[in-house]
Amino acid sequence: MAGARSSEPGAGGGDTAYGVRMTKVALITGASSGIGESIALHLVESGWTVYAVARRVERMAALEARGVIPFAMDVTDDASMVAGIDRIITEQGQVDALVNNAGYGSYGPVEHVPIEEARRQFEVNVFGLARLTQLVTPHMRTRRRGRIVNISSIGGKIYEPLGAWYHATKFAVEGFSDSLRIELAPFGIDVVIVEPGPIISEWNTIARESLVERSVGTAYEDMARRMAVMFERVDTPRMSSGPEAVAEKVLKALEATNPAARYPAGKGARAIVTARKLLPDRAMDLIVHQAFKG
Repeated sequence: MAGARSSEPGAGGGDTAYGVRMTKVALITGASSGIGESIALHLVESGWTVYAVARRVERMAALEARGVIPFAMDVTDDASMVAGIDRIITEQGQVDALVNNAGYGSYGPVEHVPIEEARRQFEVNVFGLARLTQLVTPHMRTRRRGRIVNISSIGGKIYEPLGAWYHATKFAVEGFSDSLRIELAPFGIDVVIVEPGPIISEWNTIARESLVERSVGTAYEDMARRMAVMFERVDTPRMSSGPEAVAEKVLKALEATNPAARYPAGKGARAIVTARKLLPDRAMDLIVHQAFKG
């Protein structure tokens, strides 16, 4: 449109058209606690209009008090996701950024983890992310601008015993995102991966509790208990970063004119990702084995 002027996607938190500033609009999933909550706060404080969604909307009262718009969404329920995107488009007319943060880590021996639980982990960690991507893409493509940030993990590059299903989901997020980045680039849509290392959050508690619960009375119980102890040791400020370390990388990815394809986040994340690139499989296997042998 002649005379209209707009900034790069995400730059400075707003567009300018005919001298009127329009705030950028972001949707963040899994925002009721931890990383998602921190991302929502970082974005709203930087001038974004932020929609924060989770199943437990009652836990987002503090976000609402800070100017975030919370509502309930279940990323395993298609109708919930469709209704959520429709609401944002109706109220704002656009979605500038989708931050796919919803996810969890369910651990246990492959031999004993019910396939139903494995499917649920893929539904939350992969298919929910993919479905929301499908829903926002037409709106971004029409405007020829937008940014999709997928929260992966260093667990999408490395591996651990008793974590096969979780790591499978994060490897899937990495491959999905890399393919999507090339697919959507011609339409002005950027796809970015953020790879957190150890982060102090509910994730660690859920992972280690499921790890032990599914291993009690099995051949894997000793291994599981050793791993749970190590997970608990890591879940401290000395060994892990706070969720704000991830939020800062997400904000950087959203406000960069030309974002990187991926951003490791938190203590040790970059070193671990680099080590995995350099080490042959046998060497990596030995390191992982030594870490969990107790």
